[in-house]
Amino acid sequence: MSSTTYPSFDRAVDELRRLGEDFGRNGWLPATSGNLSIRLSDAPTTFAISRSGADKRNLQPEDVLEVDLTGKVLTDTPYKPSAETTVHTALYGSDLACGCILHVHTMFNNLASQRHFAQGHVTLVDHELLKALGHWHEGARITVPIVGNFADLQRLGEAVLDAAKADVPGVLVRNHGIYAWGEDAFAARRHLEAFEFLFEYDTRLRELRER
Repeated sequence: MSSTTYPSFDRAVDELRRLGEDFGRNGWLPATSGNLSIRLSDAPTTFAISRSGADKRNLQPEDVLEVDLTGKVLTDTPYKPSAETTVHTALYGSDLACGCILHVHTMFNNLASQRHFAQGHVTLVDHELLKALGHWHEGARITVPIVGNFADLQRLGEAVLDAAKADVPGVLVRNHGIYAWGEDAFAARRHLEAFEFLFEYDTRLRELRER
């Protein structure tokens, strides 16, 4: 990703604020949940991330911090980054195409993660919106990994990274939420919106079949 041009910190703050507002209107960031980040550089790798305890639906400039791959805060601030920064550092430090990582808590991604946890993944098949995730062939099928909701956040970061796949830009955490990513904020948002639609579709379709 060394040839990629990344946004300035100020531009990243503006983008994260817009994402938070939009996801808030969708009901995807209840009760200060979730965390959002955008890569700022890769030599060395740094990124802008929402701080711990902030209402991501109404982010203020001081609610976004610059952090490096060790989790060290580079911003002059009294605040701490998201408690789940370990997941972001794991993903940004990998070979995955991560320029932006979005973590939201929704009803349908929680239902999907709980329903399918025993098999370790959600299978999504033969749906138009799989194209938004990069799967254009007829009869496309993907599996979205699910990991446990570990209280040890270092372990959570390792689990998400171990489960992550280059061709499926998201990992579910059981009864918690999804981490979705993309090469930039536009791609990450597209992936997240596709996942959320597909989780709702899968849940509602199964409910209809079980009646």
